[in-house]
Amino acid sequence: MKLISAKNYSDMSQVAASFLLGKIKNTDRLTLGLATGGTPIQTYNFLIKDHKENNTSYQHVTTFNLDEYVGVATNDPRSYHHYMDDMLFTSIDIPKTQTHIPDGVAGNLEAECDRYEQKIAASGGIDVQLLGLGSNGHIGFNEPGTAFDTKTHVVDLTEATRKANARFFDHIDEVPKQAITMGIATIMRSKEILLLVSGERKSNALAQLLEGKVDPAFPASILREHPNVSIIADHDALGDINVPVRKGEIEDD
Repeated sequence: MKLISAKNYSDMSQVAASFLLGKIKNTDRLTLGLATGGTPIQTYNFLIKDHKENNTSYQHVTTFNLDEYVGVATNDPRSYHHYMDDMLFTSIDIPKTQTHIPDGVAGNLEAECDRYEQKIAASGGIDVQLLGLGSNGHIGFNEPGTAFDTKTHVVDLTEATRKANARFFDHIDEVPKQAITMGIATIMRSKEILLLVSGERKSNALAQLLEGKVDPAFPASILREHPNVSIIADHDALGDINVPVRKGEIEDD
């Protein structure tokens, strides 16, 4: 596990964008797993800026998003479909047919989860999965207690997660109580994982990830067992974590 120290949120986002651009520009075919929420927004902004300035092509890129709310239509401005279009997809040249997000209003949600798993497998799997870190250790919408062998599934969202996402809705009561999310096993099959952590409120979660035991009560802890994880964390998130810094990178293998 590699930990890269960034000065602040903007620096973390720039480092993350550079990391992803290195993959995008140096491969003929790439499958990215993408995240939503507040953490990756500026990373996506930097990707858009590079696309406009350098005409970086995304014609060879396929994407799979981590999750989508159950019961929220794709054209709803609060859906993750809309988020991704607004934050990234409509500003780059990626073909719409190569972007994939679970359908939260599918008639058969279990069948939709199976379809999504099969689609990821048919693409050859995810090359690089972008993740954020929940304060309670959730990755995707895999809440504490989720079994490590889960595939894409429907999850009941905790009140803490619903409150954290309430800023995107007019009222907490409007925040969906369920979501479709890639399972932990799905995420762990990614060839490489890039985890972004920013802000003091994530410092306890980051410390637990780096120093705690692997336990389903803290879903992100399983990342310790993945062979190729890079964490980019800003100074506020790093807090008082006692790790040796060497050339901006911390090695923990």
